[in-house]
Formats: sequence, structure tokens, C-alpha cells
Amino acid sequence: MTEDWRGWREAAQTALYGDEGFYRSPVRSPEGPAGHFRTSVHASPLFARAVARLLARTAGELGAGTVALVDVGAGRGELLTGVLAAAPQGLEVIPYGVEVAARPPGLDPRIVWCSEPPRGVTGLLFANEWLDNVPVEVAEVDGDGVARYVQVRASDGAERLGPPVTGADAAWLERWWPLSAPGERAEIGLPRDLAWARAVGSLDAGLAVAVDYAHVRGGRPPFGTLTGFRGGREVHPVPDGSCDLTAHVALDACAGGALGAVPGGVEPTERRGAVAVELTDQRTVLGRLGVSGERPPLSLAASDPAAYVRGLAAAGEAAELTARGGLGDFGWLLHRVGPMVHG
Repeated sequence: MTEDWRGWREAAQTALYGDEGFYRSPVRSPEGPAGHFRTSVHASPLFARAVARLLARTAGELGAGTVALVDVGAGRGELLTGVLAAAPQGLEVIPYGVEVAARPPGLDPRIVWCSEPPRGVTGLLFANEWLDNVPVEVAEVDGDGVARYVQVRASDGAERLGPPVTGADAAWLERWWPLSAPGERAEIGLPRDLAWARAVGSLDAGLAVAVDYAHVRGGRPPFGTLTGFRGGREVHPVPDGSCDLTAHVALDACAGGALGAVPGGVEPTERRGAVAVELTDQRTVLGRLGVSGERPPLSLAASDPAAYVRGLAAAGEAAELTARGGLGDFGWLLHRVGPMVHG
């Protein structure tokens, strides 16, 4: 067997987005991401309806009757389809699906399918579980206390320590994820910071939202979070194109990258010029958007049994979307960009 050792960023980039990669190959992943992991979009239509309300609120803040909806990491267009169905009458939505895979057959013809976020648009940019699939380098501290790049073999996922981490990667670690003890690991999130800054920068005005598995400085996992998913199950991460490769996101670093924040992180809400940023969780935001796990009153069972059953089902779905220890703990990073009429 020929040994081919590469850094995790290069290996994952090829495995996920190469010509025969996990996200590009219709043979490896014919169902798209939904066939391998379940996101909030797949858990309940309540999520798309909540995003539709967020889109309408954004349009109101902008004072606009026409807004763009840019879904970054659009999968097979499930979220766009749900939001378009739930958008309020009178609001004209220009939908964009940003995805490396080919346009799915049968997709609503209104949806513009593209490989990069369109520039100069006004509205809502929404990235649900996108940043965790932006490949990053992995670092590990050796026995002498030196942070080194982790190299991986694509054929079986075997790892070894490579050269010391230097340059911009070393600066990122020092700023956002300091390592000290031998064996400690980190995912170097600089490529995600840059990707998010570009996404935010594509908006002329509006709201950019990233939703993802997340952690912040002061609560980083000591051994990292890199893992794989295939067919709905967590598997050993092997960069051979056979599985999804994902790692939780340092969303505070993404916020800092888009804002030019000082070392040490950002406050939960910070405003600089025409940009405001908030870092919170899914439970909080969905609560603002009317998604509640509250059960319908028992009296409704007698007066309208069908409505009671529907209310119970909705409450169960809402509870899953907002559950502690589950989807409710997902991080939400919200950037408001440009002038808002009612901001």
C-alpha cells in the first residue's frame, strides 16, 4: 500500500468536494446530506416556517417588499422549498441555493442554483450546518509541548504528527484555541473564519445567519470534535470520500473574523459601525420566532380533537428543535449588515 500522508484540510477537501467526493458524487451519496445525517430542516417543517418568519422580519427591518434568500450549503433544496411554501403573501422572495452538487431534479424553478453566494444582494443569508463541513487543519501537542499538524492517510484514516504549526495557523491557535498539554487537539478554524467573512461580505444589507454545532473559547473540547457520518450513523473519520467529515465550529472566532474583533473573543452582542453581531443558541432564537414545545390545552381535546392531535405533534417537533443537549444547543451566529430602516 502506498502511504499518502496529508494534512486534514487537504485530505478532507478532496474527500468531500473532489470530483468523486462525498458531496459531489451521485453514486456515493445519491440522497444527498439527508441520507447521512438529520438536521433541523429534516426534523420538522417548523424550522422552515421559523426561517420564513425571520426572512419576513428581515424584510420589515429593511423596509423592502423584495428580498433575497440565500441558502448556503443548500443540500437538495429542502430548506428553500419549505421557506418558499411558508413565506407570507405579498413578500417577493428571490431564492438562491448555494451548493457544490448539481441542481436537484424537480426543484422549484424560482430557485437560482449556484456554487458561490451571489454578491450585492439584500435580504437573508442562511447557512445551516455549512461551516462544520468547511475543511480545517487539525493540530495536536506532542510530548515536548509543541503543537504539530496532524497528518492523515486517506485509505484508512490512520494519523501521525507532522511539522510544527506556524504562521497564521499558529496565531489563530494562540488567539482562539490555546493548546498546552501533550495530547491536546484543536481544529484550526481560520478557513471557516474567512469563509464566513466572505459570506457576510456578499450582502449589501440584511441578515447573515450561521447555525451549527459550536463551542466558544473557555469551553473548547480538549481533544477536538472531528468525526464522520454515514447512513445516519457516526463513524470513524476516513477521508476516502465514503463518509461525511465534520467538526464543531468555533463560532466566536467566526464572529471575530467578520468583525475584526480583538483577541479574547467577542461579547454576545457587539456593534461596530454598520454591522451588529449576536452569538446565541437555537433554543433562544426559535423561541423568539414562535417555536415552543408547549402542549395544547387539554380542553382542546374535547372541543376539537383533530386540532389537539395536531398541536401535540407540533409541540413534540418543537421540543426536539429546542431540546437541551440536542438541537436546541446549536449555536446561532447572526450578523446584521448595512442600514436597517427599523433595525
